[in-house]
Amino acid sequence: MKAIKSRLALMNFLEFAIWGAYLTCMGNYLGRVGMGDEIAWFYAIQGIVSIFMPTIMGIVADKLIQPQRLLGICHFVAGASMIALCCLGMYAETLPDFQAQLKAAATSDVQPEFPYMALFIGIYTLSVAFYMPTLALSNTVAFSVLRRGNFDTVKDFPPIRVLGTVGFIVTMWIVNCTTFENGHLGFTFGSSDFKFQYTYMQFMVSGILGVILAIYCFTLPNCPLVPKPKQSLAEQLGLSAFKLFKRRRMAMFFLFSMLLGMSLQVTNGFAGPFLTSFKSSPVAEIANSFAANNATMLVSVSQISEALCILLIPFFLKRFGIKTVMLMAMSAWVLRFGFFGIGSPLFPGVILLFLSCIVYGIAFDFFNVSGGLYVDKECDPSIKASAQGLFMLMTNGLGATIGTLSAGAVVNHFCHWENDVLVGDWESAWLIFASYALVVAVLFFLLFKDNKTKESATVSEAVSADDPDGFINDKA
Repeated sequence: MKAIKSRLALMNFLEFAIWGAYLTCMGNYLGRVGMGDEIAWFYAIQGIVSIFMPTIMGIVADKLIQPQRLLGICHFVAGASMIALCCLGMYAETLPDFQAQLKAAATSDVQPEFPYMALFIGIYTLSVAFYMPTLALSNTVAFSVLRRGNFDTVKDFPPIRVLGTVGFIVTMWIVNCTTFENGHLGFTFGSSDFKFQYTYMQFMVSGILGVILAIYCFTLPNCPLVPKPKQSLAEQLGLSAFKLFKRRRMAMFFLFSMLLGMSLQVTNGFAGPFLTSFKSSPVAEIANSFAANNATMLVSVSQISEALCILLIPFFLKRFGIKTVMLMAMSAWVLRFGFFGIGSPLFPGVILLFLSCIVYGIAFDFFNVSGGLYVDKECDPSIKASAQGLFMLMTNGLGATIGTLSAGAVVNHFCHWENDVLVGDWESAWLIFASYALVVAVLFFLLFKDNKTKESATVSEAVSADDPDGFINDKA
């Protein structure tokens, strides 16, 4: 029976290793090929497809294709698309003066003869459109297999899920240190323009892992389709959860979830280019520093912190309640951005860069994980799944998309690409992001009212006979 949990742990390891290969370092490559000003749009695409693709694939997994098989299909399409991105980059480099054409196109209306940007965006969109639904499908598969094996999902799933974060970190380190120059692989912590974190090879790592996981998914235990009561199209699409907006407290919670969700992808998109910008410093000690040349590895401290902070959530929720925990998350976002704004690669400034990565665990987990638990506690069982979908829509869909595009506008205003590095007034950009997070925190403190129901209360204890509209202990 332990083998089942080990197999699911490997599935989760690969699931997030695929994402870690490019999520935090893609911006540096985009800048090199003349698409640096569009970084925000590439991260926004993830939010846009997250609005509808997980729902569509969820319906398919419920009615047509067993979840583990659909998971494999999605990963094959996403992985093959990532490999195609790498091949596209390889081919483009063989074209005469292509790099010069791309950089010229970034500052003029003259487009290169080879439609690199259009092809890249199209293939990338296809990849993330099939990858993003796998984040939910992998959970569906894990829960189904565990239940069929008579495991306790509450107890046995968290250690399995933590392996996903480990996978994310491992591939971040791989692309950070591995080089590919003149047909030879290498490994270095020092300065090199041929590190995977700067080139199209990051997509090859992601794609190969995706295809491997696709094949692996077809070897997982079956997750039989379960007959369900007939539902309307609105119920299938999760639209029934929108009735949660009828209650002021839940409406305020979802509104602030969207506002805080606007911070989620900012550092994923711009932390790498920001740290790499120090390579352009005229001070050799700064240009050759660890932080300037190992941006992806430094950012991985954020994921390590995230894995550890998950363990703190039950205590803090029980002790302080959702409002205080969410305020902790918002305050952590202020520090996350603020420390980047005043930090530097040399001592003592480098300590602030590390602190920015450490507080990310609180900023992300205390918001995303605690928010999901709060929604689960407050909603009637009949709409729990739809309510979680709504929470994801407000945060990773609308919030992350709006936030990423807004952040891109700010960064493009203060910074510009120069010799493949995004340089400029990064301090002002980060402090603007910190100010935004601070304003959201203050408004949340003033406007959100928490009934302070005990976190340990069970759903059955909380349901009121005269409250049949899908809410629990919600009279606000």
